[in-house]
Amino acid sequence: MAVQGGAKCIKYLMFFFNFIFFVLGIGIIVGGSLTLTVYQEYVDFTGDTGTAIPIALICIGVFIFLTGFFGCCGAIKENYCMLGAYAAIMVILLILELAAGIAGYVLRDDIDNLVDKNMKELMPKYNESESTQKLFDDMQTNRKCCGVSNYTEWFGFNMTIEYYMVPKSCCKNQTEGCSMDISPDPVTAGSRIYTNGCYDSLKDLLITNIGIVAGVAIGIAVIEVFGIIFACCLMRAIKSEYEVV
Repeated sequence: MAVQGGAKCIKYLMFFFNFIFFVLGIGIIVGGSLTLTVYQEYVDFTGDTGTAIPIALICIGVFIFLTGFFGCCGAIKENYCMLGAYAAIMVILLILELAAGIAGYVLRDDIDNLVDKNMKELMPKYNESESTQKLFDDMQTNRKCCGVSNYTEWFGFNMTIEYYMVPKSCCKNQTEGCSMDISPDPVTAGSRIYTNGCYDSLKDLLITNIGIVAGVAIGIAVIEVFGIIFACCLMRAIKSEYEVV
């Protein structure tokens, strides 16, 4: 027996919210995949923490996608058991999101320190390893930065009697000789090379993406609360209809 009156309105509202949830899940999967592609370039700097964020995002997206589908089916079919399972899953998801948010806040300094430590440990290997050289060159070119905290850190690895050097990837225009005879004065050096350190740039990238994830999580949480309320109301209406029958 189909629900009537206000319960019928709740049924379609629940279907609507879960359809949004369903589409949002697809969006999160796509966004997480794109973010993973960006983070993968800097995995040696960020460690497993960097890739863990987009991977977690993809997993959450898949979970939301399936939950939204489950909620839509439960609402349309007015299946009490399916709605109950849906509500339970939504509560669990809310708890997991809260736990992840707390963990991310508590560990934020550890993430910063890990990135700084990895970058400084890899920097001396620039002239020894082609993979490390490519890693720094790609980062410095793409992020428009030089060194870890300052471009002058390269002087210790490239200094000669005649001039100070930085990698060519630090140059704004990568022409022959652009990385030689670099002034210790950032104003003078700034006319030829990027003088800002890469640590701050990479940190900003992480913070920006974490901020996006947090914003998405808050939006999801609001939808989840409505989904739980609608599911409970619809379950109550279905139960009442069966009791009347």
